Amino acid sequence: MCVYFRPIVRFDGPRPAEAIDLAGGPGWFSHAVRLSRDRAPQTVSVDEIPDDFRERLSAPRTPMAGLVFDRPRVMGILNVTPDSFSDGGLHQTASQAVQRAHEMAAAGADIIDIGGESTRPGALTVPHEAEIARVEPVITALSRELATPISIDTRKSSVAEAAVRAGAALVNDVSGFTFDPMLARYCRDHGLPVCVMHARGDPETMQSDPRYDDVLLDVYDFLAAQVAMLVETGIPRSRILVDPGIGFGKRIEHNLTILQNIALFHGIGCAVLVGASRKRFIGTISGAETPAERTFGSVAVAQAVAAQGVQVVRVHDVSETAQALAVWRAIAQGTYP
Repeated sequence: MCVYFRPIVRFDGPRPAEAIDLAGGPGWFSHAVRLSRDRAPQTVSVDEIPDDFRERLSAPRTPMAGLVFDRPRVMGILNVTPDSFSDGGLHQTASQAVQRAHEMAAAGADIIDIGGESTRPGALTVPHEAEIARVEPVITALSRELATPISIDTRKSSVAEAAVRAGAALVNDVSGFTFDPMLARYCRDHGLPVCVMHARGDPETMQSDPRYDDVLLDVYDFLAAQVAMLVETGIPRSRILVDPGIGFGKRIEHNLTILQNIALFHGIGCAVLVGASRKRFIGTISGAETPAERTFGSVAVAQAVAAQGVQVVRVHDVSETAQALAVWRAIAQGTYP
């Protein structure tokens, strides 16, 4: 029987003597929820957590791509595409994209994630030549003009190679390194940090009646297995982010279950990234019909996952998110400039 432990994360005091740091950051926990597929959840104390699981939960997360995980970090989304669900076409030219990147950096983005292929539900695969033509000039310009690190959002090794030559420092693969078998090897050979995401199916079909035995544990098992594969390939666990893939082959109830229990994913032993910005489930809950109207709901998600120790939030609305997280930190941790 596989057993899992979701730490009950706190940032306030008083902190009991037996409490353990969460991932080497400011959060801590003295209890966790024990989960399994055949038994009801149960709250347990830290001394009931097996040593290997406790070590993965508590081990400090190594800085990567210029990100130090002493506080929640903001990844700004920059889609250089005509058809992304929220900002498709807004930054389609290189000059528009470069201007937007400067705006996000000034607003508080810790890293900017650039993508040239839409992964919205129903999107078709883009030829790698077209994807490279979209992202390469933008990354080249930004690597000369900005100190903010750049990540490349791609499933393809050829695109990653062009992006890294242009200046990208991290590879973010929404397929969880299942689309292109060469991509993991390329990242290994070039010492690149990576983000591995869960998705059920590809963008064209992923929202066609997705089903799970247990969405939380199924997603966890997939990510844990992919991290093990990457480690075996030669990419150290310290250079891997995990992303449960909110909205990728998941209905609203799946998304909410994952977000309610997001601290579980610290047990993989990697920094955790969440990208829920402006997604449809926020509109369903709030009544905000268009993606651009979902800023406040997106910020609420970012704050909720930060309170569970998530290290990176991937967002469209950088200024609003950075402001909210700064105030949340001041209240929760007493930390402010």
